[in-house]
Amino acid sequence: MNLIDNLVAVFNPQKGVERFKARRKLEILNTGYSNHGASTTKKAMIGWQSTAGGVKKDIYKNRKKLIERSRDLYMGTSVATGALKTINTNVVGSGLKLKAAIDSETIGISDDEAAKVEELIEKEFELWSKDKIDNLGTMNFYQVQELVFLTVLLNGECFIKLNYFETPKNPYSLKLEILEPDRIYTPNNMISDKSVVEGVKIDKNGRVEGYYVSSEHPLDATGAVTEKFIKVYGSENQKNIIHLLFTERPEQIRGIPILSPVIENLKQLGNYTEAELMAAVISGLYAIFIESEADSPSGADVGELEAVENDLLVDSEDETTIELAPGMIASLNPGEKAKATNPGRPNAQFDPFVTSILRQIGSALEVPYELLIKHFTASYSASRAALLEAWKMFRKRREWFSENFTQPIYEEWLNEAYLLGRIELKNYGTDFLIDKAWCGSQWNGPSQGQIDPLKEANAAVIRINNGLSTRTRETAELNGGDFEQNVRILAKENKLLKEKGVVINAETTKILESSEE
Repeated sequence: MNLIDNLVAVFNPQKGVERFKARRKLEILNTGYSNHGASTTKKAMIGWQSTAGGVKKDIYKNRKKLIERSRDLYMGTSVATGALKTINTNVVGSGLKLKAAIDSETIGISDDEAAKVEELIEKEFELWSKDKIDNLGTMNFYQVQELVFLTVLLNGECFIKLNYFETPKNPYSLKLEILEPDRIYTPNNMISDKSVVEGVKIDKNGRVEGYYVSSEHPLDATGAVTEKFIKVYGSENQKNIIHLLFTERPEQIRGIPILSPVIENLKQLGNYTEAELMAAVISGLYAIFIESEADSPSGADVGELEAVENDLLVDSEDETTIELAPGMIASLNPGEKAKATNPGRPNAQFDPFVTSILRQIGSALEVPYELLIKHFTASYSASRAALLEAWKMFRKRREWFSENFTQPIYEEWLNEAYLLGRIELKNYGTDFLIDKAWCGSQWNGPSQGQIDPLKEANAAVIRINNGLSTRTRETAELNGGDFEQNVRILAKENKLLKEKGVVINAETTKILESSEE
């Protein structure tokens, strides 16, 4: 109330209340969202309690619990496990493969020279990437990619520390140490330091300077845990640590799991599925109860299960219960009766309800329902539309992953290859633009696949013939292959066919004739 309303209320309380109500109505009428999404008077909205908060209150405060529940869902709920594995398989698959793409014009070399260096780079990178390059010596570079991306999906982030030490049968020292996100935390003596947020050190410019990393996992530690501060860049501007995270808010520096918005849906769906499964099992058991007029002469106890195999029993030692089991025959005491119950299973509404919830979960995760449960029963057009929609997300995630993980790792490796003298790079290290030109690359992953291979292949041919795409791109997207490698292999095959005088079909004849000319 303003001053006038207060004075009116003092001398005439009833009039004061009327003025107050009229003013409140006017406020609602004179504002836009106050009568819609921001309404606090509508019955549908009055019970909606919400508060605003920054990343510290909304995210950091809840991050630990979200990660715990995300991991638990992955380990115990089939839908959550399937969703994360589907995303991981389509984005990374067996690993993104390097295709060197040097910018010869910027460097000042010919295309032929660039092609020779690209071929050498790919061979040298394969030498390093197919070796056990993780810190423990258990995974190659492509297996590391799968683990790193799954860690990001589960936790919302992953940390990769770059180490250098020699190992047998590999000239390169670069090794990757994958860190559990739990190991990055704020030390006790730094809690009051406002420049340290959730284990991340912020410099005076507001950029990430480094991370505090514990010596071992805090939840597995048997003794005192120490921490070490690792800067993002070393003294020679080399990468020390890479932080991959999914962000959804400005100023956010720690990630949350991709399952966060649907954790409740997944948990409740898991509980419902488990309950329906148990009800269906109980409904499927067939038991016979025998009631006698006198005590059993054999002295059988209540709930005797002699006809049931021991490995099917759970609580046979509990005399206070009668356990149901397949083929069970139980005797009852005089006066006791067995009342039949019908749980009504299987539930006819189970599948439609679960399908509806799965569609909502798939919408939040950007994974169409058909792909989420691997069930394609719709028309060709509908199934293809679902795959195309999913691949928008897969390509976006793949581009993000290659730009933030595989490309930075490749650049550090190429720098080591140059320093070791295994690859000659003209004017490398003299200018940042030239260095980037040498580091140009493409990262190809698993292909989208085809519902109708013939239609997809014909569409690819049309795109190539009209200059809308390239053979390299179409080969990679159709089957994940390498066009240049295919050409080399085809040349060898055609040469062998020609030497042996073998003609397979008309198309082969044309190829052989053109090669003879």
